[in-house]
Amino acid sequence: MKTDALAWPAPAKLNLCLHIVGRRADGYHLLQSAMQFVDLCDELRFHERPAGTIERLAGPAEIPAATDIALKAARALATGRDVPGVGIELDKRIPVQGGLGGGSSDAATVLVALNALWNLHLSVDELARIGLTLGADVPFFVRGRAAWVEGIGEQLTPYDFPERHYLIVKPEASVSTAEIFQAADYMEIGRASCRERV
Repeated sequence: MKTDALAWPAPAKLNLCLHIVGRRADGYHLLQSAMQFVDLCDELRFHERPAGTIERLAGPAEIPAATDIALKAARALATGRDVPGVGIELDKRIPVQGGLGGGSSDAATVLVALNALWNLHLSVDELARIGLTLGADVPFFVRGRAAWVEGIGEQLTPYDFPERHYLIVKPEASVSTAEIFQAADYMEIGRASCRERV
């Protein structure tokens, strides 16, 4: 792999609806959602580094490198494979903790891009399986299609939603997805199917 000058897009998504319908014994929530891509994108660039080196060259200061899901994705893909190292440059445009899937999208773009740059020839299904170990939304971004989503996020049915214009407004407040899903009263929201709302 040589330094890749191209910018790889990592698009945001909207949940056109999101219902929590149960919880598995391992604590993961079961959901129903309709997910649509929007034009707002982060951009990633990749630079060759010595084997064994995976580092962030640029990225949002509010996300420590130790918890950066994009770096975790690169490490997951490199594990057990003879690949070069990589330096990842992230131009963050999707608001952090805005519910738009920016971190998951970044991770998916890392998997897809490095699969190509490292000539690994892994299938989309294989990349989605790796992605699911990183986060429930990552397989959606790996597959790159609007979809009806069930399970913990891994059951995807491609769906062509009507094309619309959306105005995205990000308030000053930020909300952790993990904290929202851990809220005791969140399970009471949306037991019924949300298909009728899309």
